[in-house]
Amino acid sequence: MTISYDKFGLNEVINASGRMTILGVSKVSPTVLAAQQYGGEHFFEMEELSVKVGAYLAELLKAEDVQIVSSASAGIAQSVAGVIGKGSLFHAYHPYTEKITQREIILPKGHNVDYGTPVEVMVEQGGGKVVEAGYANMCTPEHVEMMITKETAALLYIKSHHTVQKSMLTVEEMVTVARKYDLPVIVDAAAEEDLFRYYAEGADLVIYSGAKAIEGPSAGLVVGKKRAIEWVRLQGKGIGRAMKIGKDNILGLAQAVEDYLTNGSESGESMKARLVPFIEGINQMTDLQAAIVQDSAGREIYRASVKVTGTISAKEVIQQLKTQSPAIYTREYQANNGIIEFDIRSVNQAEMTKIVQRLHEILGDEKD
Repeated sequence: MTISYDKFGLNEVINASGRMTILGVSKVSPTVLAAQQYGGEHFFEMEELSVKVGAYLAELLKAEDVQIVSSASAGIAQSVAGVIGKGSLFHAYHPYTEKITQREIILPKGHNVDYGTPVEVMVEQGGGKVVEAGYANMCTPEHVEMMITKETAALLYIKSHHTVQKSMLTVEEMVTVARKYDLPVIVDAAAEEDLFRYYAEGADLVIYSGAKAIEGPSAGLVVGKKRAIEWVRLQGKGIGRAMKIGKDNILGLAQAVEDYLTNGSESGESMKARLVPFIEGINQMTDLQAAIVQDSAGREIYRASVKVTGTISAKEVIQQLKTQSPAIYTREYQANNGIIEFDIRSVNQAEMTKIVQRLHEILGDEKD
């Protein structure tokens, strides 16, 4: 039976918002699809599959161990549960028991963000209690240290464009504080492109989305120290049971990681070159001013930033872009400032042409 948008009455989508969960994150490659198919067509001893694929990836990533989970969010919840339980099967069975009091998870206040769900929701799902350090616009190592008590279970660092970027301590500084008190450090690096850096800087557990930079299937990658990964793996007998991942996506993600390490992602120079005609087309329109900008968190990602200056607002343009098929999704974070951003990593040239045409239609100055 043929799968299509029409079969289910779905809108076609042009994803110019980036690797976003609400749109299915990424497209996967033929090699990843082949790995998923192999997984779907065969049986495995699932515990062995998890452990041995994890060991294989750990060797590639120069880490002690790796655990594949169902998503980066599941990685946060299971990592928090792991560092609280510290290998206790009783805790895995009873994650919210009052018998275990060491539950505080300290993170910078500017890192307690909503990335589609609040960070604190995932921490609490893992049995943790969020303790914010510092202020919304500043967090120093001293701010973190002053919040540590006998009930602290771990320190959490969110590496994301969603978080406050200025006046924040680094991962290395967080690790230095943690080592003074023999505490583990969890780094949520869901959309980050460097799969080595944060583990090398001393983090005990580093969490990546399998479907963002890596462009794999729906999955999460937890890279870490062997003891900490064993704590996370144990959660499969507890809260992780409700977040279990299938054999097809375990093998698909393993292939995606291999491909990513071999081929990398699109370079910044390539993105800028592809953006040039797109920018030129937009700048021919009345009331739009377009320029190439780099990702606000400093990643090697370049986007089109479009300032809407006419009587129609940026919010209205964003909404109208979604109303037809294909529905065009953009980055909306600066709409209140009259700015729309277009992320072209998952957009081809034909789709960029469609976006320009739709903007002409919305602004009422269609090309002849």
